[in-house]
Amino acid sequence: MPTAASVSALRIGARVLLLDRDDRVLLIHARDPDQLDHHWWELPGGGCDPGETLEDTALREVAEETGIQLGRLGPRLWIRETHFQYRGNWHHRREHAYLARVVDGSPSQDPARTENEKLGLIEHRWWAASELTRCTDKLLPPNLPKLLAETIAGRLSAQPDLLFT
Repeated sequence: MPTAASVSALRIGARVLLLDRDDRVLLIHARDPDQLDHHWWELPGGGCDPGETLEDTALREVAEETGIQLGRLGPRLWIRETHFQYRGNWHHRREHAYLARVVDGSPSQDPARTENEKLGLIEHRWWAASELTRCTDKLLPPNLPKLLAETIAGRLSAQPDLLFT
């Protein structure tokens, strides 16, 4: 684990647990451009820009990464705090995950990825819950199959869960 002095300042962000009409979840396959064998699947999302709300961040990030324009978000499901290494630096993030649903999961525009996203994003894909439980790749958060099952079953708490990974 890194020392406090080696970790970047806390960055706040937002992610979206995006479900289609068949309750499949959209995940981003990403990698560290400096360690090509380090890759993972995660919810679309990213860090807040100055003056941006969490909800605006979530909507912007989904559109940038996938080309899917969301009209609105559902409830906030969890808040995840994490420390991780990316491109040789340690990062500290607190991400708020929101639920959203789409009838048609097709992109309505071309993704508008940042330079960092162009380097790190491999693909995006819709996953059924049963496929996710058999996935052997790294998932973020690590308990995503359980969180997805609870969300689909409607077992949402009134207050977002706090996850520390």
